[in-house]
Amino acid sequence: MSDLVLSIIMLAGLMLFAGGGWMLIKRRDAKRGLLMLIAALVMFANVVIWLVPIKGG
Repeated sequence: MSDLVLSIIMLAGLMLFAGGGWMLIKRRDAKRGLLMLIAALVMFANVVIWLVPIKGG
């Protein structure tokens, strides 16, 4: 179950990252594009934190 959730979060992060980059480059909507990029980076950081092994666990 947790593998499925992590996979969905990664896919959503990739879509946010691509969508934010597209908005920054093509539509010149820098505010929304930057917020989408930041949201994607936060999602990626959360996945990394969840996957770090716990010492002694």
